[in-house]
Amino acid sequence: MEQHYKLFRVRELAGGDEDFVKSLAEAFLEEVPEDAERLKKAVADNDYYTTYQAAHKMKPTVDLFELGVLQDLITVQDWGKFEKTGDDISKELELVLSAVENATAELKTDFNL
Repeated sequence: MEQHYKLFRVRELAGGDEDFVKSLAEAFLEEVPEDAERLKKAVADNDYYTTYQAAHKMKPTVDLFELGVLQDLITVQDWGKFEKTGDDISKELELVLSAVENATAELKTDFNL
């Protein structure tokens, strides 16, 4: 449990309400993997605007669950925001996608979802 994510800040926000913690985990599972797929496709298509939107939307949740890739996600977001055509963000994107995938699998197991 909590190998690919951390619940410290989630629990702090929940104030001891474990049902709320579970609902936040469910929200993560509903939103973040879908946004990650959108992000992956947008980068592949050089769709800077959608890259920026998807990364920006993911930031608070990635930060809250402490996936450890916030700075990488910001790099991807800035690539889209500033249309950095000459930059290669494949490494950062892969780190973000891998972290989301690992956290998703672990959350499903840990919360029986």
